[in-house]
Amino acid sequence: MTLEKDLIQIRRHLHQFPELSQEEFETTKFIASQLLKSGIKVRPTILETGVFADIEGTHPGPTIAIRADIDALPIQEQTNLPYRSRIPGKMHACGHDFHTAAVLGAAYLLKAEQAELRGKIRLIFQPAEEYGAGAQKVLRDGQLKDVDAIIGLHNKPDLPVGTVGIKSGPLMAAVDRFKVVIKGKGAHAALPQNGHDPITASAQLITALQTIVSRSISPLESAVVSVTRIEGGNTWNVLPETVTIEGTIRTFDPEVRTQVKERFYALTEQITGAFSSKAAIDWFEGPPPLMNHAAVAEAAWVAAEQYGLKVIEPELSTAGEDFAYYLQHIPGVFAFFGTNGDEDWHHPSFTVDETALIEAAYFLYHSAKELLLQQTAITKIKWVNRV
Repeated sequence: MTLEKDLIQIRRHLHQFPELSQEEFETTKFIASQLLKSGIKVRPTILETGVFADIEGTHPGPTIAIRADIDALPIQEQTNLPYRSRIPGKMHACGHDFHTAAVLGAAYLLKAEQAELRGKIRLIFQPAEEYGAGAQKVLRDGQLKDVDAIIGLHNKPDLPVGTVGIKSGPLMAAVDRFKVVIKGKGAHAALPQNGHDPITASAQLITALQTIVSRSISPLESAVVSVTRIEGGNTWNVLPETVTIEGTIRTFDPEVRTQVKERFYALTEQITGAFSSKAAIDWFEGPPPLMNHAAVAEAAWVAAEQYGLKVIEPELSTAGEDFAYYLQHIPGVFAFFGTNGDEDWHHPSFTVDETALIEAAYFLYHSAKELLLQQTAITKIKWVNRV
C-alpha cells in the first residue's frame, strides 16, 4: 500500500470506533500499536489515555513536538459513509481522526529519515481536547519539558484542499462558560404581586448581557456573549422559584476577557437585584486565546510554500482549542488545513475530503524539518519554558 492509502485506512478505522474525552482507551492502544510497528519509541506516561513518542535523530538539535487530538464527540452520526461510526451516539464530528492519521503519517516520514535528523521529534497524541483539560494533563505529565517548539493543525471545512491558513498572533478564542441560577419567589400566575418572578428577571438579564459587546467593549475589539440554554417553570399557571440560564463567552484579548467577566457579574447582580431576586453564578474558565508565535509560524509558512501548498492568513475563529495552553509555555504554531467539507465542526453530517490527508502529513513533516534546521529561529525567541 502507498502511504496515502495507509493513512486513509487508519483514519477510517478511527472514524468507526470513536471514543469520548478521557475514554480513549482503544484509540490509545491502536495508536501505540501503529507506532511500535514502525519502530517508533513510545514514551512512558501516567495518563490513562493518550500516546507520546520520540523519534531521535543521530545529530544534536532542538526537540520539536507535533500534536494531534484523539477524542470524539457525543453526537449521533448522520452520514451514509460506509465507514461511519459503529458506536451509537458517538462520532468524530470534529475531525480528530483526520488529525491523528496525519500526525502518524508525518511520524512515518520522519522515522524514515531518522539518521539524518538534527534533533528530536516528540509526538503528542493528546486525549480530551473536547473536554478542555487534555492539554493541561499533558503538561502536568511532563511531556513538553524538553520541547523547544510545537506544531499542530486543525482541519478547516471552509478551506479548499491544498490551502493552509497560518498566522502569527491570535487565531482562536478564549472559551469561558457560565451558569446562572436566578432565585425569586414562586406564586400563582394570577397573583404575580405575591411573588418575585425570576422569568421576567432572566428575560431582562439575557437582553442586557448583549450590551456587554455593544456598549462595554471597544468597537475595535471583539467578543461573543451567547446565552444557549434557559430553563424555568413546569406548568402554565405558576411563577417558578428559579430560572437557570447557561451560555458561553469568547474573547481574543486577556484584558477584554477580564473586562467581559467583570461586566457580566455586575449586570447579573444588579438586574436580578432590581427584580428582588438573587443570582448564583458559576463561572467555568476554559482555554485562553490561542496565540501563535511569529518565528514558528514563519517556519511553517516557508515549509508549506516549499511543499507547494497555498498559504493564506486565515480569519480569526471564535471556536476554542486547548492547544493554547501549550503556547503559554513554549513557542509554537497552530494551522488551519483545508478539507473542503460540506458541514462545519460538530455537525452530525461532518465530513472531510480524504485527499487532504496525505498533504496534511507532509505539511507537518516539512514544518518539523524546517524547525529542526532553523535552530537560530527557536533560540531567538525570548521565552521562558514554564512547564
